Amino acid sequence: MTWYEQITAIEDLEDANLDAELIDELQRGSRALKRPIRFSTPTFKDYTSSEMKGCSKNSFPAFSITAGGCALMCDHCQAKILEPMIPATNPEMLEQKVRDLVLMQDLQGFLLSGGSNRQNEIAYERYYPSVEKLKREFPHLKIAIHSALLDETRAKRMESAGVDTAMMDVIGSNQTIRDVYKLERPVEDFEATLAALCSTKMEIVPHIVIGLHYGKILGEAEALDICSRHDIHALVLVVIMPFYAKAGTFETPKSADVGRIFMEARTRLADRQVLLGCARPPGMARREIDAYA
Repeated sequence: MTWYEQITAIEDLEDANLDAELIDELQRGSRALKRPIRFSTPTFKDYTSSEMKGCSKNSFPAFSITAGGCALMCDHCQAKILEPMIPATNPEMLEQKVRDLVLMQDLQGFLLSGGSNRQNEIAYERYYPSVEKLKREFPHLKIAIHSALLDETRAKRMESAGVDTAMMDVIGSNQTIRDVYKLERPVEDFEATLAALCSTKMEIVPHIVIGLHYGKILGEAEALDICSRHDIHALVLVVIMPFYAKAGTFETPKSADVGRIFMEARTRLADRQVLLGCARPPGMARREIDAYA
């Protein structure tokens, strides 16, 4: 039974517009790589089913050091991605909230994030002593961070504080950086940041936002080129979520285009994990993207 036959037999996908030829290509590619299929359930929500139970969203929360503030205000986000994060606008607040969650909700780790300045940088430095202290007190905690753009010195400081995983968005188009991010920095600065992070012993997990250029495919291939040149731990692909943006400015990428990028990523990074992230459009588009991934 082919993958296409198996997928189209699923009730939730009976109305999906899936590309049979693309699915056959994905199946052939999987056989050539001879890798086991990894099943993940990325979501922002708590869930449970007869087959599996999700971990509580409180077991790995996200903290924003700027609360809801961001100077960059990119077109695709408008700082809305910060809204559900827990504010931690000073190091003492972060420490107290982490300790409370360890005691009350079996905290397993956390993501440290925040809004950028106009150069797409986030000033974490004053938080690092608190991160070091929390790692000493609770060595089981896994700490991840959204790095934004940085140099090797700042990457090494991040590592020495005890950060386990660093994540960043890799953008492959200068036009997208300029138009969507409103940022006057070149693609080379994003690759330099990835190189700086990869010079450390942290797990480096870059993200590529498919459809970042107002829903169009532009620069994703170049972003894959960048990721393939560096010793990353894994690559996460997410898909633009237009409801974060101003109405009418973004379109939803075609699901098959997303599937082709997954196929290319798994071919180019055959020895690395290529994962679907939480951010992706809702409805049938999500079901189709999940099927291709």
